[in-house]
Amino acid sequence: MQKRKLGKSNLEVSAIGLGCMGMSFGYGPPKDKQEMISLLRKAVKLGVTFFDTAEVYGPFANEELVGEALAPMREQVVIASKFGFKPGSDGGSRWSELDSRPEHIKDVAEASLKRLRSDVIDLFYQHRVDPNVPIEDVAGAVKELIQEGKVKALWPF
Repeated sequence: MQKRKLGKSNLEVSAIGLGCMGMSFGYGPPKDKQEMISLLRKAVKLGVTFFDTAEVYGPFANEELVGEALAPMREQVVIASKFGFKPGSDGGSRWSELDSRPEHIKDVAEASLKRLRSDVIDLFYQHRVDPNVPIEDVAGAVKELIQEGKVKALWPF
């Protein structure tokens, strides 16, 4: 499998990555958990090292799935996750509102780390731009997470 360096970061990933959203969210009912764990682990055996998820997928279920499946091979893979959404104020299950306030980003990172069963999120990025939060504040919050060792890189690098 060919490899790629992501931007100016030290992250090296397989040329083919795996977007995990559809395993538990978005394209019909969630797939069988054990089948998806097997699929994720088989992908690693085939050379895939880049996996993309987000707290909003499920919500939460996709990060939990990816975390459980990849925990035994965590050092071999790069996991990307995203922040920037929150549940809609209508009380429904849709995560339709944006929230990229620095304190929310930090809370999302802590919760994502637990679900991913990891000490670090390799690539952490904003799912949608929040027009109410200056991008400098967003980048500053992620920079602090990088300095704390909880995140390796922010997209774009």
